[in-house]
Amino acid sequence: MRRIWWVLFVTCLIVLVQDEGRRVEGEDVDVDPPKVEERMGAVPHGLSTDSDVVNRESSSMSKKTLRPSAEKFEFQAEVSRLMDIIINSLYSNKDIFLRELISNASDALDKIRFLSLTDKDVLGDPDSAKLDIQIKLDKENNILSIRDRGIGMTKEDLIKNLGTIAKSGTSAFVEKMQTSGDLNLIGQFGVGFYSVYLVADYVEVISKHNDDKQYVWESKADGAFAISEDEWNQPLGRGTEIRLHLRDEAQEYLDQSKLKDLVKKYSEFINFPISLWASKEVDVEVPADEDESSDEDDKSETSSSEEEAEDEDEKQPKTKTVRETTYEWELLNDVKAIWLRSPKDVTDEEYTKFYHSLAKDFSEEKPLAWSHFTAEGDVEFKAVLFVPPKAPHDLYESYYNSKKSNFRLYVRRVFISDEFDELLPKYLSFLLGLVDSDTLPLNVSREMLQQHSSLKTIKKKLIRKALDMIRRIADEDPDESNDKEKKDVEESSNDKKGQYAKFWNEFGKSIKLGIIEDAANRNRLAKLLRFETTTSDGKLTSLDQYMSRMKSGQKDIFYITGSSKEQLEKSPFLERLKKKNYEVILFTDPVDEYLMQYLMDYEDKKFQNVSKEGLQIKDSKNKELKESFKELTKWWKSALASENVDSVKVSNRLADTPCVVVTSKYGWSANMERIMQSQTLSDASKQSYMKGKRVLEINPRHPIIKELRERVVQDPEDENVKQTALLMYQTSLMESGFILNDPKDFASRIYNSVKSSLNINADAAVEEEDDVEEVETAETHGTDDTETEPSEVKDEL
Repeated sequence: MRRIWWVLFVTCLIVLVQDEGRRVEGEDVDVDPPKVEERMGAVPHGLSTDSDVVNRESSSMSKKTLRPSAEKFEFQAEVSRLMDIIINSLYSNKDIFLRELISNASDALDKIRFLSLTDKDVLGDPDSAKLDIQIKLDKENNILSIRDRGIGMTKEDLIKNLGTIAKSGTSAFVEKMQTSGDLNLIGQFGVGFYSVYLVADYVEVISKHNDDKQYVWESKADGAFAISEDEWNQPLGRGTEIRLHLRDEAQEYLDQSKLKDLVKKYSEFINFPISLWASKEVDVEVPADEDESSDEDDKSETSSSEEEAEDEDEKQPKTKTVRETTYEWELLNDVKAIWLRSPKDVTDEEYTKFYHSLAKDFSEEKPLAWSHFTAEGDVEFKAVLFVPPKAPHDLYESYYNSKKSNFRLYVRRVFISDEFDELLPKYLSFLLGLVDSDTLPLNVSREMLQQHSSLKTIKKKLIRKALDMIRRIADEDPDESNDKEKKDVEESSNDKKGQYAKFWNEFGKSIKLGIIEDAANRNRLAKLLRFETTTSDGKLTSLDQYMSRMKSGQKDIFYITGSSKEQLEKSPFLERLKKKNYEVILFTDPVDEYLMQYLMDYEDKKFQNVSKEGLQIKDSKNKELKESFKELTKWWKSALASENVDSVKVSNRLADTPCVVVTSKYGWSANMERIMQSQTLSDASKQSYMKGKRVLEINPRHPIIKELRERVVQDPEDENVKQTALLMYQTSLMESGFILNDPKDFASRIYNSVKSSLNINADAAVEEEDDVEEVETAETHGTDDTETEPSEVKDEL
């Protein structure tokens, strides 16, 4: 009986393992290029594979040639350049390719999930509606596959997204590579997909969009790619599968332990399940071999025939336990979303990893600060904010027109958008993070959501929390503390030393733009301002620190604007202030001119530009000096009638310089005039009314001014004195930072002054050249004047 059973069992096995091959009209078909028959994702999580999975995944993947029938394209020049850099890169960390592909897959899943909020049908059948990412490896054919059920790509999408890229992104990335050699930030430039060529020499992208057929994109990174309608692979339903034919030196990425570690390291906080088709060893009961059964029969010969007859029906087939390899989908990212957890339960390391995931920045640098909070009340939401350690390369490019955002909006854990200006103002666009609201409606369009009243409340709270977070960086920095507090702060936060200076160097301009744009939070932002002063020895200081050092009786906060610190420190406007030990703020950023048009006062103290009218410095003799130089100032204003000078006054701000030109209190400073004139589309006619009235201020203690006064008293009509007065005015214009309207006239006066100092007659003429014709000679072939006929040339040759 046992022998009959074993014969039947062996016969069944032979039938099952027979491979008939694939035939079309009776002929074997060699499928080229490679394909995978098994539809990824057919087995639910936690269930072992069926015994026929190997047969269903069988494929002829050895050839790496483009499909002959495919439509061929050439890569955009920028893409080819980028791929050359990647392929020839000596960058050792090739792991980044996996995180970039998973990040792209997550973005595709976000898009289809958002569309499904208003149209459930876009998800398709139950299998396609399962939003996840699946990773599969094929050691036999050296293929690594990443599959998502995201929105998919049409044929045009494949051409646009994988064949062309924004030139600015490429240029910025190439520049970054040339300076640092670091490919780690490739995802921030929108070119992360091409990192696959770090490990693969042939790539297939199979994609199905609801609005188009299924297509295959393929490239060997040789400057071209091909696209064809997919007639070789199982229908995806919807989504994208990327197959990487790995290089020989990249075989480590066929190790499932390696893949698990990479997902854990880089993609732990992706909001969709990431599963690996993983193998594992299990114990399985199988029928015992025939020889083993025979041995057992011999041992039982002593049993009586009656006992055998009684036990025959109850007796079970002989089995044994063996180790077999099975496959099943293993979930790799089972960590709960950080923002849904209590802040006290999240470690600093987890916050740092989450930041890197959001920023697509996997360098070793930690965020400067973060804020994790829950808002309750009429509008409830959870949020996590991060201050990155470095500013994006294009932070201020197209500042007011860019829709780029680093902040993500979720509604009930569903990603909605990262282009909501209503969440954070432009000046805080450098912050990274997300907000997850249970109050906002889920099944409405993005446009309707942007108009929702709750967004205003969310925005207001986010701004407050963001500014508090930035202020905390300063509060915890020992370099920012007053002397009384510094000892305590240094003991508790040595690791925070210099952090606010780092923040300011990266994002200081954003704080200034916030003061310009956000009137409601202007005072809070002003507390975050940092600048150098005439007495700060190159260190940054705050307005509060400046005010703590103000002299007794000082009514205004003094500042000056210019193009550089070195230029400002030599400015004649600071001479008297320095001698009297007044501290002056040095503003050298072009945006500072706009800033000070909005920041009029701070803590009841007015701001005073020391290069403008209105500077008040105590001088007991100033009134007497004004009276004694009254005749000179009146004469000088008349002499400058053609120069559009509003008035000439005795100055209280000069020490060593004879005179300077200041502007009216509410007009443009010299620095602002220079900035506006440098604008490409500036209109001089419209700018004229914004230019401040010019006032010449003279130093009554300077010997030149004293001598001029004596000369004017003696002879007001002396032409030499008038020319000297004009020359001094033009010189003071330049020293005060203005641009001369007529440089030629100024140069002529300088040359006349030089002639006078050398005792050269002012009318002395320039010696003219001798009127002699120069005869040019040139060597020619031949000495006679006859022309050479073509036939003669031919004969010579």
